[in-house]
Amino acid sequence: MHLNKDERNKEQERVTWVSQQLDEKIQDTQTEYQKAKAETQRVQKDYGTNTSANYLEADDRIETSADLQQQRSLTNKVVEDQAIVESQLATYRDLRQSPYFGRIDIQDEGFSDVDHLYIGKASFIDKDGEFLIYDWRAPISSVYYNGTLGKVAYDTPNGKQNTDLLKKRQFQIKNGKIINMFDTNETVGDELLQSALSDENNEKMQNIVATIQHEQNDIIRDTNSNLLVVQGVAGSGKTSALLQRIAFLLYHSRDSLNADQILLFSPNLLFSNYIKDVLPSLGERNMRQVTLAEFFAHRLEGMKVQTLFQRYEDNDQDLDPALREFKNSQNYIDQIEEYVKQLTPDRIKFDDIHFNGEVYFSKDEIREVYAALPQGMTSSEKLLQTKNKLIKRLKNRIHDETKKKWVADIIDTMSDEQYHNLLGAKHLNDFEELDDERDYIATQLVKNRLSTVYDAIYNDEFLDPYVQYADFLDHVKLPNQVDLDQWKQNKNDFLSHIEFHQIGLDDTAPLLYLRDRFSGENKNVNIKYLFVDEIQDYSIAQIMYLKLIFPRAKFNLIGDSEQAIFKDVESAQTLLDKLNDAIPSKRSRLIQLNRSYRSTYPITSFAKSLLPDGNDIEAFNRNGDKPELIVKDSSEELEQTLLSVIKQQLQKHETVAVITKDAASAKRVYQKVNARFDATLLKDSDRDMNSPVVVLPVYLAKGLEFDSVVAWDTSKRNYPDEHSLGVLYTILTRAMHSLTLLCNGEVSPLIPKRAISNNLIKISKNSTAE
Repeated sequence: MHLNKDERNKEQERVTWVSQQLDEKIQDTQTEYQKAKAETQRVQKDYGTNTSANYLEADDRIETSADLQQQRSLTNKVVEDQAIVESQLATYRDLRQSPYFGRIDIQDEGFSDVDHLYIGKASFIDKDGEFLIYDWRAPISSVYYNGTLGKVAYDTPNGKQNTDLLKKRQFQIKNGKIINMFDTNETVGDELLQSALSDENNEKMQNIVATIQHEQNDIIRDTNSNLLVVQGVAGSGKTSALLQRIAFLLYHSRDSLNADQILLFSPNLLFSNYIKDVLPSLGERNMRQVTLAEFFAHRLEGMKVQTLFQRYEDNDQDLDPALREFKNSQNYIDQIEEYVKQLTPDRIKFDDIHFNGEVYFSKDEIREVYAALPQGMTSSEKLLQTKNKLIKRLKNRIHDETKKKWVADIIDTMSDEQYHNLLGAKHLNDFEELDDERDYIATQLVKNRLSTVYDAIYNDEFLDPYVQYADFLDHVKLPNQVDLDQWKQNKNDFLSHIEFHQIGLDDTAPLLYLRDRFSGENKNVNIKYLFVDEIQDYSIAQIMYLKLIFPRAKFNLIGDSEQAIFKDVESAQTLLDKLNDAIPSKRSRLIQLNRSYRSTYPITSFAKSLLPDGNDIEAFNRNGDKPELIVKDSSEELEQTLLSVIKQQLQKHETVAVITKDAASAKRVYQKVNARFDATLLKDSDRDMNSPVVVLPVYLAKGLEFDSVVAWDTSKRNYPDEHSLGVLYTILTRAMHSLTLLCNGEVSPLIPKRAISNNLIKISKNSTAE
């Protein structure tokens, strides 16, 4: 409901007054920031002076070391103080442009006064301690997102508080001026959404605090679930809700949670860069972020781990689907669990530890140490005790090693500088005899050289996880649908790849699970919340490994089963059931988002017509042109048509994305497009999209959106059957305002006849290029 002029003037007066208060606060904070900056520069200058202190005398070294530690702590504190003030200043400046987006009038139960509360991206308190703006994450703000007019309740530190919601008002404010305002009984009025969604695509994802919907708010404010699964259709705002959820959790649990305790697995580097500004725009530091490929590569340092994209491109046609499904299953990981429990010392694949080209600790000696430990110990407990005993034996051997010829040879050829470095803080008069000094030097030298042996013990280099995994492959109980000969060939392929320091993706999580379950190491108990975007692209085996490694984390898994491009589509409930079995949780929850906001109504209506359950998707009513399908009889004609379409679309929109099925197609298309337009070919190593025209394979488009999308060659040849459904659907749903499908020859049968008969798409078989 739009408001009369008097109401609008009153609200504008308040905006102007709040802006004035913010101006004063900005000025005060700017002064505070300059002081903090000057203090930081002074302390850092003092620190730089002190680091050039005298180190020649031992007493000086000890005293200087203590001074430096104190100075370092002071430096860290002033730098942190400056960062806090700088963040506050950025928040106030941001609020100055648009102080708030909502207002609620409430009357708490048992009180006669009506409170007028304004909701914005951050709280702002005046000099008298009165809230002029409430943070959107504050408990009272939940009334704005969840409540309809009438009796509602919200959480307080003392429990539930009942209140009467009398008014809900929404604003669009830019540069301190009200652009639009109206009263509504909805979470966010369609008019505000229409305005937000009609904008051209930004290079970076924006926060959505002004347009959060009721169902998204359920995701954001959930503090109870240990396993939260969000199934959201394309364009439902699930990723935005994920990021707002992180911001909310950091606000809600500020005393016990920081950004370093939150980890997000993102689908690719482009996506990671695309979302990086959301949390800072809300005054929060970014969470830790990694792709699955980066995570596995770090865990298997020195190995070339096949990525999901590489497996998709390779197409692995020689690998039986039943075999792959088995290796990605809970059954497979459960068998590894049982295998580890039953491992006896004689079946553990120990390796020798070498020093100076000779065996220092033999695998037989290590096995004897391990075998002598009590049988009641777990494998991880035995491994830790074995390492401790080996380190003890290493220390006992140091004296014997100092008498060896290689030590005397090195001492005799040392420079004075090397000799004094080993001497360290010792003085010549600390030794009664010259031989004592030489023995000390020999001991230090041996300790330094034997550090390689110590590192080998500490890093479990006496265990061979690859040979151990190969042994496991010999003891697997195969399901009936997996062929024994194919399984044997699979093992041979694994060993062959290992010889070249390569490992396939399907073996990576199981091998890591075996290694880390046996050792009990490599766990991260500091991560409290783990987020996975595009969960439909993960296997149950991978999720079980993540749970092993992050045992204390609450899991938040977000995706869309219909966008499964690396495997066949499965329902959200099926996925949740599998997850509950694989990583049991006392409090698991599935939230489904069925309303799509990204695309125009015609685009969403066409895209959902491809899906068996497409009627479950609700298209947001935003007008636009129908998608267009252009069919040509040759590659040359199709390429010319593509150039024409891009030219037309650039006259209407800022960004055009040509999305292909694979990287080879993207490369061929790019060569044609780049000759005419400022274009970029996106690869999995890229982080930015810096040109108006981008060409990319579908798997790099995950989580992204573009003003105009051209789906390249949607022919039967490229998308022959239901196994390609997730791929094609993902391409179509990247479009915000315009969608064009180009086809060479017979059209994919995935485009249903009902879409054509119901006039959901415009078809042109005789369009001519320029």
